[in-house]
Amino acid sequence: MATPPALVLGSTSPGRAAVLTAAGIAFAQQASHVDEDAVVASATASGETQLSPADEAQLLAEAKAADVAQALRANPTGSRLVLGCDSVFEFEGVAYGKPHTPEVARERWLAQRGREGVLHSGHCLIDHETGRQATECVSSTVRFADISDAELDAYIATGEPLPCAGAFTVDGRAAALIDGIDGDFHAVVGLSPAALRRMLAELGHPLTLVWPA
Repeated sequence: MATPPALVLGSTSPGRAAVLTAAGIAFAQQASHVDEDAVVASATASGETQLSPADEAQLLAEAKAADVAQALRANPTGSRLVLGCDSVFEFEGVAYGKPHTPEVARERWLAQRGREGVLHSGHCLIDHETGRQATECVSSTVRFADISDAELDAYIATGEPLPCAGAFTVDGRAAALIDGIDGDFHAVVGLSPAALRRMLAELGHPLTLVWPA
């Protein structure tokens, strides 16, 4: 019987999976079932806590990792580590998640084209054998091209931006609509292999633990 990979990615994101695959990392995938709005609302309910966009990305990454780790404890698979991730786009100091509708996506692009914003990618790695966890939020500046209305409408019509934080995917059609990135390209996609290596080291594990057997 094949040995299960040490790492479970707590996400069904094709982009995050593609990053890990390209980096030569073995993993399984399991969806988290986290109500993102409820998690943020609970954290700020007292009115005393103000979450920055980076804080929000990290909070949600930790919630997703914890959710999947709990599921694995109830139904063990043999995997040891759970990685939760979340992305939040910051533009002019405001946090933006997924636009969901063409109207919202168009409004955001009209504001951000020709300008720049910051994509925050929260990461949380849990070793559910020891209960220890390591966290890291990676923030990267994204510079948007000053695209035409026709290009904008054509992009939105593809449907690609609707389920994406910031209404774009740098590893998709929006690659032609972005002038540059200052920071970690992979983190903008949604997951930083470099951050994963650092978190593994913090928990006392070598990177080779998540390489194929």
